[in-house]
Amino acid sequence: MDSQQSHAPAPGSADEVERFRPTSGRFTGIVLVTSSLLVVGLALVRPDEVIPEVGVGALVVAVVAWMVALRPRVSLVGDRLELRGAVDTVEIPLAAIEELSVRQLLALRAGDKRYTSTAVGRTRRQLVKAKNEPDKVADPDTDPHARVAAPRYAQFVEERIRQRMDEARAATGIRRGSPEQVASGADVRRRVAWPEISFLVVASVAFVAVVAL
Repeated sequence: MDSQQSHAPAPGSADEVERFRPTSGRFTGIVLVTSSLLVVGLALVRPDEVIPEVGVGALVVAVVAWMVALRPRVSLVGDRLELRGAVDTVEIPLAAIEELSVRQLLALRAGDKRYTSTAVGRTRRQLVKAKNEPDKVADPDTDPHARVAAPRYAQFVEERIRQRMDEARAATGIRRGSPEQVASGADVRRRVAWPEISFLVVASVAFVAVVAL
């Protein structure tokens, strides 16, 4: 399924969650994490055959691949747009979003600040093709078993977010471009990915220590 809703409550309710699948980098991330963990396992099981530097280095690669390629995600959570990145998660009120575009990455402006996400986007080639050959966007809700092509899916994500932006502004009575909309951008929440950062720091320190021995 291309977009997933865990509930079907009223739009914008706190329980409504809609997650969008990443459009690129996931396969590479899975391959890197899997192969790196296999090397780590071999280093633990057969220490005589795999030198410690390789095992610890592979662990560092696995953590970085997870953070950069697999952790990023775009979701609609209640009345907020959630952008999960490599080192943090940013929650932006939908009503506060002033501008939104999905090109090579998702970019938006809220409260006169710019936010981006690499989880959803199109390649340069896809952008050129979409410009020359416009096509109707397939709706995953109509056919939940269909796999929508990356450029079309990126467009679907953009249109879906815009729809929720309109609903959020209507619900709060905030006009687009108004001072109230700019002020609502101050309610952006940011959570640092401390578990991943801590794990990366520990793995990196261990790698330096092993190399120095």
